Amino acid sequence: MRKITNEELNRPSAGEFAAMEKMPVAVVLDNVRSLQNVGAFFRTGDAFAVERIALCGITATPPNRDIHKTALGAELTVTYHKTTEECIARLRAEGYRVYAVEQVEGAVMLGDFRAEPGVKYALVFGNEVMGVGQQAVDMCHGAIEIPQAGTKHSINVSVSGGVVLWDFFCQIRPKR
Repeated sequence: MRKITNEELNRPSAGEFAAMEKMPVAVVLDNVRSLQNVGAFFRTGDAFAVERIALCGITATPPNRDIHKTALGAELTVTYHKTTEECIARLRAEGYRVYAVEQVEGAVMLGDFRAEPGVKYALVFGNEVMGVGQQAVDMCHGAIEIPQAGTKHSINVSVSGGVVLWDFFCQIRPKR
């Protein structure tokens, strides 16, 4: 078994990536305080070709050395909103179905969620301590929960992003 070189991976250039079809998913970060978590979302969003990442509230914004250290340049397409609620309202007006990734009453377990082709989704990920704010949850069409079997009640927010975005990518990945 031989490792594949970066050239053999045939990844798109930054310009080709900007022009290519994206997965119809927007990521919304609700007051995520860790710069490394924000950077990790940019890398994950790039890997799975999400349409955009919205940074809300206290979430740090590029340009920032610590975000760049994790994002490695994937932080080039971003929107900022003063509040998560403002962002959700805008996404709903643009026709997105908005889901909080959160443990709430009535949440659908990730393995049971079926993304529909042709539908645009927005996934709201919350603060490392408080999760997605209740006002933001109240504005969502629903919630998705990641099943867990351990003793802890949560997963790191950027890890949660990887888990959920991978599931969406498997269901509705863009054609390349």
